[in-house]
Amino acid sequence: MILWFAGVSFIFVWWVFKSPALDYRLVMLGAILPVGEVFLGGPRVLHALLAPVALMGILMLATQKRRLVRRRWIGIPIGMMMHLVLDGIWARPQVFWWPFFGLDFGEGGLPEFDHPLGLTLVFELIGLACLVWAWRAFDFANPKIRDRFFRTGQLSRSVPQPPTC
Repeated sequence: MILWFAGVSFIFVWWVFKSPALDYRLVMLGAILPVGEVFLGGPRVLHALLAPVALMGILMLATQKRRLVRRRWIGIPIGMMMHLVLDGIWARPQVFWWPFFGLDFGEGGLPEFDHPLGLTLVFELIGLACLVWAWRAFDFANPKIRDRFFRTGQLSRSVPQPPTC
């Protein structure tokens, strides 16, 4: 499940922050990053609330008086928080609140892969629809706008409000 996390996170973060200067590539990367724990056999630290909160705290402390650096990298912990919301890990308190309920992560695989195949496909189609909508709404067909996004992760400043469907 990649498109679900990338597409929905992109759109939700846009609607919440309404910032064309945020690096949305890093928001999407942060939203996808915890899926890598599939190689560890199940949810671990990246699925715990502690990871994005600690990363956000470190980022805020390390980038004092460096606003542009902060704006660049803040997308990763924001995306990681979006992942926690979108995969429903909060329903597994032993993982979500780790290490506060003990050091064991419990049994079970990643919640993103615990769904039936049909539901996973629906989620992926929703993520794809979000990305297609963003392509149209933010005019990524325009090579200048698309190039700026691929280089910086930023959106065109000519979109001052979230576009409507």
